[in-house]
This record gives sequence, C-alpha cells and structure tokens, in this order.
Amino acid sequence: MTVVYIIAAFLVGGLLTWIVMNTMLKSRTNNILKEAEAEAKVLRENKMLEVKEKYLTLKNEYEAQCNQRNAKMQQFESKLKQREMQLNQMQSEVQRGRAENENTKENLSNQLDVVNSRKQELEKLNRMANERLEAISGLSAQEAKANLIESLKEEAKTDAMSYVNEIMEEAKMTANKEAKRIVVQTIQRVATEAAIENSVTVFNIDSDEIKGRIIGREGRNIRALEAATGVEIIVDDTPEAIVLSAFDPVRREIARLALHQLVTDGRIHPARIEEVVAKVKKQVEDEIVETGKRTTIDLGIHGLHPDLIRLIGKMKYRSSYGQNLLQHARETANLCAIMASELGLNAKKAKRAGLLHDIGKVPDDEPELPHAILGMKLAEKYKEKPEICNAIGAHHDEIEMDSLLSPIVQACDAISGARPGARREIVEAYIKRLNDLEKLALSYPGVVKTYAIQAGRELRVIVGADKIDDKEIETLSYDIAKKIQDEMTYPGQVKITVIRETRAVSFAK
Repeated sequence: MTVVYIIAAFLVGGLLTWIVMNTMLKSRTNNILKEAEAEAKVLRENKMLEVKEKYLTLKNEYEAQCNQRNAKMQQFESKLKQREMQLNQMQSEVQRGRAENENTKENLSNQLDVVNSRKQELEKLNRMANERLEAISGLSAQEAKANLIESLKEEAKTDAMSYVNEIMEEAKMTANKEAKRIVVQTIQRVATEAAIENSVTVFNIDSDEIKGRIIGREGRNIRALEAATGVEIIVDDTPEAIVLSAFDPVRREIARLALHQLVTDGRIHPARIEEVVAKVKKQVEDEIVETGKRTTIDLGIHGLHPDLIRLIGKMKYRSSYGQNLLQHARETANLCAIMASELGLNAKKAKRAGLLHDIGKVPDDEPELPHAILGMKLAEKYKEKPEICNAIGAHHDEIEMDSLLSPIVQACDAISGARPGARREIVEAYIKRLNDLEKLALSYPGVVKTYAIQAGRELRVIVGADKIDDKEIETLSYDIAKKIQDEMTYPGQVKITVIRETRAVSFAK
C-alpha cells in the first residue's frame, strides 16, 4: 500500500508540477507574444514614419523640380513671345521697305523717262548746232575734230611734261626727303674709317746689315723664303726697308710675320725658314678663325657654319678697290640692320645678309663665277635661309630679287663702297667713265657740248638755242638721266643740267 501511495503521490506531484509548469509556460509565452507584438508595433510605426519622411522628401524634391521646369517653361515662353514680337516688327519693317522701294522705283522710272526725252532734245540741238558750225566754218565735223586734235597734241605733250615734272618735284619733296633721311641717318650712325691697302707690304728693319743675312749665301735664304711663302721679296737700296710683294694679302702677312720672327730670333737658314713659315701659317689660320668669331659676336650674329665664320675671318686680309673687305662687310651689315629697322623689316636677317654678301670674294678655290653667285652657292651649301641667299646673289643684279632684303643689301653695299674715301678707282676706268658720260649726252640731237664735272657727279649739257626750245630741255634732261641710269654703272648719283642760252654778239667799229 505504501508503494501504491508513494506512486500515487508521485503521479499527483508530477501532475501538479506539469500543470504548474504548463501554466507558467503559457504565461511566459503570452508575455513574450505581447512583447513581440509591442516591438513589432513600434517597428511598424518607425518604418511608417521613415516611409512618410522619405515620401515627403521625394515629394518636396519633385515639387521643386516641377517648379524649376515651370519657371524655365515660362522663361522660354516669354522669350518666344519676345521673338515673335521682334519678327512681327521686322516683317512690318520689310513690308514698309518694300513699299518704299516700289515708290522709289516708280519715281526713278519717271525721272529716267524725263532724262531720255531731254537727252533726245539735247542731241537734236547738238546736231542743229553742228550743222550751223559746219555751214559757218566750211569744215565738216570730222575735219574740225582732226584739226583740234592736232592743235592740242603739242600743248598736251608740253602740259603733260610740266605735270610730270611737278609730280616728280612733289615726290622728291616727300618720298626722297624721307628716303634721304633714312640713308643719311644710317650712314651717320655707322661712320667708319676706310682702310686703303696696296699689293705690297714694307717690312722695316733696324739696319741694312740684316739684308745680307736675309739674302743668305748665294741667295739661298731669300729663295727658301719666297718658295715657302709664295711672296716676292725685294731687297734694294731702300734704307732700312724690305718690300714684300704679292697679290694675296694672306701670303704677305705670313711672310711679314715669318720675317719678323726670323730677324728677332737671329737664326736664318733654309730649314729654320721652313719651320717658322709653317708655324706662322698655323697662327694666321687660327687668327682668321678667331677674327671671324669675334666679328660675329660683335655683330650679334649666331648660328653660322664654322666654314662661313672662317671665310668671314679671311676677309680681314682682302681688299676691294683698296677698301678692306671685312671692314666693308661689317659696315654693310650695320647699315642693313639700321635700314631694315627703319623700314619695319627683320633687322637680324638683314645684318646677316649684309655680313655675308661678299663671301664669294674669299673662297678656298677660285671657280670661274661672279663673286655674288659664288657667295650665294656657298650660303646655300651651308644651309642659310633662302631670302639671305637671294640677297647675296642679287646684290649685283646677277639674279632676280625675290625678297625685300635683296634691295636693302644692294643699297647698303653701294653706300659703303661709294661714300667719299671708301674706295679708289683706277685712273683709266675713271677717265673712260667720264668720256662715256659725255658721249652718251652728245648722241642726242640738238646737243652742242657736254662737260662731266665734279668727278662725274654732274653732267653739264649745252644745247643749241635754235634747235631746242625751253620746253623741250626738260624732256631732254629726263631722257638723258634715264639712259644713263639704264646703260651705265656709276657710284652714287649723277646730276644732269641742260643749259640753253641765246647770245647776241655785235661789234662796234
């Protein structure tokens, strides 16, 4: 029984425990459900709030975009209205202009009819007047016209010549004044002394005893020196002087320096002569290159080929009509730069062309070409610019000028060579030029005598008073000047003065 009671107690206790646990679980479950429902409600409310906020934000943005679009549409509509109003105004103006044009056209048409009618009346009156004039004069219209033309020819020719002279004088007062100002200012700004050189160099010595040592035993020293330098050495009775003669100034300079070193050193014999001459040749070659570099640096010219620089240095030992070639090239370069600046051109290119214009006079070989053409070929060989090459080749008119630098180089070359004291002229060539001037003027009919004066700068022409009248001497002066300009070569300019005078001679007996 006890076991039964115990089992029953366990069963009852277990049942009660199950009931209590079940009740507790249900209450806990209900609490959890209630809490979950509360949390879900809170989450739902939060989500609803977020959705409402996002909706309101999107709504506001959309409304703002709509407002902007509406504002743009309104602006566009207002612009369209303004354009429409402008088009309407333009259309009304066009219509008004068309109406005015029609009225003007109609008026012009009426006026043209009036003009045509008056023109016909005028032609009729002219015919009647011509018929009356023909009846009075006894000449037809064609004959009167021919007589009038013949009578007016001479008068027109004279008036035209006077008019041409007036225009030329007026042009001289304006254009020539400015041109002379540029040229004179250019010459004044580049005023250099002319160096006149000869084909001989005098080597001064302290005493005549040195002449014997230079000649050497049986003349071997002087023969060795002449063979090494290519210079003729003249030892004569001139006191304390030895003359070095050669057409090449470089050779003369080498002989002079070699003689100086030999006389200073005192050892003069053939082997020593050859050694000294070889050393001096190298020194002169180095001096040539250095002179070329110094010249380009002084003038501010850069980028020249080394061979061109060497040719520029060789100009120091060359001369043209007694004018030092390097001095002439430097002077021409400066003149070109100043004149190009005055004319608004590239001064650096002009200076470069002026410096190189005579490089054809100092080539290493001697081809049978004019120095201007040879200089142009050398410049082309060393990659100079085409306008510079053309300026070099055209400065003596061997080729046609195709750039503005060419006439500038030609003019500045003439300025440098033609100014007083720059060059010497051979007497025979000078006399021939003056004779040619006089003969050219004598070839014109009516010329009695001609005189070239002022070293060929002026030509006086005496004409017969019974052969040429006062009006024709202006034409004669112009024709002679034109012919001299076309056919002759001369420095500077030549003034032509035509003189016509009438002399009455009688004798008292």
